[in-house]
Amino acid sequence: MNNTENNSIGCIVNECRFHAKNTNYCTLDKIEVTKHESMAKDVQCTDCGSFMKQE
Repeated sequence: MNNTENNSIGCIVNECRFHAKNTNYCTLDKIEVTKHESMAKDVQCTDCGSFMKQE
């Protein structure tokens, strides 16, 4: 994990361990986008599979 913001990955999930606290970006170099439907038809069918809850 990188401790600086990745300007290529925007993120507003403050509860995530990888959120760049002072700005709305992720600190990871790469994220895994997942789906929870057999076929993704819209944005609601997708999730960030790299999410980890802050401790």
